[in-house]
Amino acid sequence: MDFRIISIGCLSAHPLWGEKSAQRAGHSTTTLITSGDATIIVDPGSSPQALAPRLLERANLRPRDITHVFLTRFAPEVRRGITLFEDAEWLIHEVERESVGVPIAAALREMAARDDGPVDGSLKETLEDEVAVLSRCKAAPDSLAKHVDLFPMPGVTPGLCGLLLEGTRHTILLCGDAIPTWEHLSEGKVLQTAADVDAARSSFAEAVEIADVLILGRDNVVVNPTKRPF
Repeated sequence: MDFRIISIGCLSAHPLWGEKSAQRAGHSTTTLITSGDATIIVDPGSSPQALAPRLLERANLRPRDITHVFLTRFAPEVRRGITLFEDAEWLIHEVERESVGVPIAAALREMAARDDGPVDGSLKETLEDEVAVLSRCKAAPDSLAKHVDLFPMPGVTPGLCGLLLEGTRHTILLCGDAIPTWEHLSEGKVLQTAADVDAARSSFAEAVEIADVLILGRDNVVVNPTKRPF
């Protein structure tokens, strides 16, 4: 099992930098994991036009070489480049898939039933695009490959799910937005936009307890500061 960062992400507005409105285009950190015959891209948050050259630069791979895509959560800033990997199998935690799919379907049904005026075409198109992507995302198995296992981290969203990677010497946890940045990690804070802040705090605490190395959702790979030095 091996991993590397393909693209370091960022928050559009970083609350711990005192930002209250968008200052930049937010996108998730994108990670490549290889294990056996599996070549997995996690959270392709950059645009296809940006992500393809980064994949070549960082790993000498092309989109056709990717066997699986895994989304830690179903959000535009996390999945923006997913259509680059048409030949891959798209995966997401089953709880996240269901928690997102039900309200999207309900919104489309409500829009179709409305008779009190014109339908917002851009909103309808956005919802239909989301349905198209979500319908292609299969419920991920508990293990994506050897030494690559699901690690549910509910709170920011009901079904946010990281990946636990078993290294030869260390345990690596890919956190997604459960721990977005170094500042959130060092200050022990979660995103206040979380669907369930208490659950997000519990997931944060569990991550810090179990992992030696953390891959942050909108930042780089870091050594867990609560662990003893290597």
